Amino acid sequence: MKPQASREAIEDWLRAGGWFPERDEAAEADRLIRWRVDDSTRQGFPLEPFEQAVRFLREFVLLEFPVPLAPERKFVANPAVGYEGDAERIAELAGDLGQKLFPVGYETVENGLVLVDELGRFFYLHFTGPYFLGADRTQALSSLMTGDQGPAEDHYV
Repeated sequence: MKPQASREAIEDWLRAGGWFPERDEAAEADRLIRWRVDDSTRQGFPLEPFEQAVRFLREFVLLEFPVPLAPERKFVANPAVGYEGDAERIAELAGDLGQKLFPVGYETVENGLVLVDELGRFFYLHFTGPYFLGADRTQALSSLMTGDQGPAEDHYV
């Protein structure tokens, strides 16, 4: 993976997308989380939200962050966007990782899903396979900002 973007660059990127410290959109995050839980249950692979996912979504829900080197690509913090069969793919990746996963957003051009696990690690589920974005929120945001990612397989149990 490439060197991480500076905290200042990440914060500038987030602010340009409408984020600010102490942002807390609990009602909207809870509504979209419930929708995602219901949809995954309908698909036969129920997803359960957990603290790391809820906290991230309350802070970033519905914000859009264009990738600086490819502004047509955006990371959108919305757990309710996906595709038919995605809950099964998320469950499979969760099994490989040995951790629950929950979607926290997607990438607009290729509709890859951004997921967080119970340890606070972030992954990207693309039609070409799963990728690792970072061991924490800062690393993941840097990866989303720069388009960098690593192999998810390195984190399988």
